[in-house]
Amino acid sequence: MEAGRIEAGCDEAGRGCLAGPVTAAAVILPADFHHPLLNDSKKMTEKTREELREIIIREAVSWAVETCTPKEIDKLNILWASVAAMHKALLKLKLTPDHILVDGNRFKPYKKVKHTCVIQGDGKYMSIAAASVLAKTFRDDMMRELHKKFPVYGWDQNKGYPTGIHRQAIEHHGSCLHHRKSFTLLPVQTELMF
Repeated sequence: MEAGRIEAGCDEAGRGCLAGPVTAAAVILPADFHHPLLNDSKKMTEKTREELREIIIREAVSWAVETCTPKEIDKLNILWASVAAMHKALLKLKLTPDHILVDGNRFKPYKKVKHTCVIQGDGKYMSIAAASVLAKTFRDDMMRELHKKFPVYGWDQNKGYPTGIHRQAIEHHGSCLHHRKSFTLLPVQTELMF
């Protein structure tokens, strides 16, 4: 990070899910921010993520979390819906960053702000790791809420990911309005001919 440069980290959660929104966060941290446990959110326990969420919210210069719905995902495709959610989050920041660090290898320019795509950036940059934590924890909360209305899918446990229990529920009960219709919800059955 260059001295004096306002840098925002962006990451998303829920790209590989069959149901629920894709959630993105944008975070601007203080230049001297450091936390020993802050890393890729997928490598942390749920308890650690929750603890870090509170620290990030309290200490960030600015942060925002936004989503794209399953309908938007079906319309745009999951990659560009993830980027659209990042743009929405960036738009909600209290100040416009000078530079954006994005986890992954694809992004569409945001306004006229320079950006850098970083593969596995959530393990390399604090701001991306912070965005990773916020995107994941806020999405998990959303999926637990959706679970209360649609308990058959087990979203309180699988968060919409394609687990055996989730796929069995789709097979027995069909999909619902929170499922992504453009995704293969069930594996294609192959018939053996003898």
